[in-house]
Amino acid sequence: MAPEHSAEARALIASMRVLALGVLVDSEPHVGFLPYAVGEDPATLLVHVSKLARHSRGLLPGAEFSALIHESDRGEGDPLQLRRVVLQGRVVPLARDTGVYHEARARYLARLPTAEITFRLGDFALFALRAESGRYVGGFAQAVDLRGADLRGG
Repeated sequence: MAPEHSAEARALIASMRVLALGVLVDSEPHVGFLPYAVGEDPATLLVHVSKLARHSRGLLPGAEFSALIHESDRGEGDPLQLRRVVLQGRVVPLARDTGVYHEARARYLARLPTAEITFRLGDFALFALRAESGRYVGGFAQAVDLRGADLRGG
């Protein structure tokens, strides 16, 4: 893979704020729409989810996920040419009152300051989505597989 493809994927992940999250809920696929922040490790995405949301039931420790992040569709041109990245990995719930939680919370709020109120609500939990692999599509004939190391920049 050309290094520019992994750099483009990382830039796309860093520039967007929402993702479509696929998880299994009661043995059935379910997709949710969530804001996210990038963790200290660029292959980790942070999501803050209400336990009342159906997709939160699929965010179990070690559970597999798939996430889609894509550039905005402006209603022009071929939508299949939108740059996008699909990530696969594992869910890590972040325990409150730990250093990791507080660092992740600070990163999340720096990216999404209007979410501050949700951190005061008892039904919300913070999760790390640790990407292990993925696929980046930069346009026609520009699809490449990604490893965790590609997403970390190493």
